[in-house]
Amino acid sequence: MERLEKIRQRLLQDLAPSELRISDDSDKHVGHPGARDGLGHYSVRIVSEQFQGKSRIERHRMVFSVLGTLMQTDIHALQIEALTLDEVESN
Repeated sequence: MERLEKIRQRLLQDLAPSELRISDDSDKHVGHPGARDGLGHYSVRIVSEQFQGKSRIERHRMVFSVLGTLMQTDIHALQIEALTLDEVESN
């Protein structure tokens, strides 16, 4: 299964987001040690009610926990924007 699809499936399954955008930014990091090792650089925007009442750090930990072993085998760097629906609607 392609990396983006692995990431997407895990986040959809465990965090039930109302919005999920994932981009592969690996081409911007050519020559970087993580890129040389074959691991990817990704950005994620995820909107989930499971983030309600959680700090930014707690939200990021939730995402990292869901991605689990992919953080060692597929992902070198991950930029995360984790929001609740209320936060999206108020902006």
